Amino acid sequence: MDAGEEGLPLRNHRLVQPSKTGGLSSVAQQHPLLPPKPLNICRWLSPFFLTCLIYFLLWIPQDQPSWVGALVKCLPVLCLAAFLWAVSSDTVLLLQAALVCSAVGDACLIWPRAFLPGMAAFATAHVLYSWAFGFSPLQPGLLLLVVLAAVLCHSLLQPHLEPDMVLPVAAYELVLSVMLWRGLARGGSAGWGALLFAVSDAVLAWDTFAQPLPHGHLVTMSTYYAAQLLITLSALGSQGPKTD
Repeated sequence: MDAGEEGLPLRNHRLVQPSKTGGLSSVAQQHPLLPPKPLNICRWLSPFFLTCLIYFLLWIPQDQPSWVGALVKCLPVLCLAAFLWAVSSDTVLLLQAALVCSAVGDACLIWPRAFLPGMAAFATAHVLYSWAFGFSPLQPGLLLLVVLAAVLCHSLLQPHLEPDMVLPVAAYELVLSVMLWRGLARGGSAGWGALLFAVSDAVLAWDTFAQPLPHGHLVTMSTYYAAQLLITLSALGSQGPKTD
């Protein structure tokens, strides 16, 4: 199955509700891979929204790194990874692994000395996202637009980088650009999620290396969590079982 065209099948034993007689409803029996009802999706996503609310309410200062701060920052993304246990597909496993890598990156970025390992964790997440999105349709014209935007952003950022950061940042921009290209090519919530992820990283990079931006941290984290949510929801696009 092409993940970019048909979406991903749902795991029926987690999101199908039992009938009053104790068995599965007749609709679920006939169509065991139907998407969950919107109410069920909201219920399964409620831990994500709750932990996001906790993060923004606590708003632990960035100059006070701690394991508590790292946990509070990582919890929303880990909740999305747990949500994906409700779906069944090899591609969904890639999304889960990408979310876990993102959580590792979130934790590393709490400590300035762990910035490079954090960037490596996010780069790994982008590789996994690109793999999950697939490479069909290819859309080389879209790739050209993404490359031009990446070159422009790098040219603006490079004068503010330390010499030992030029290559790591360039490598990260490369994998981010591939992820953005494949997300936009897939379209839907994957495309919007990939775009918001790129916006979040651009704001973070400028805020970190060039000059502080007004409400830069708020913009970075709000677009980041929204991006992860949209990419996660892209796994719920299937309307039927996997076919050869």
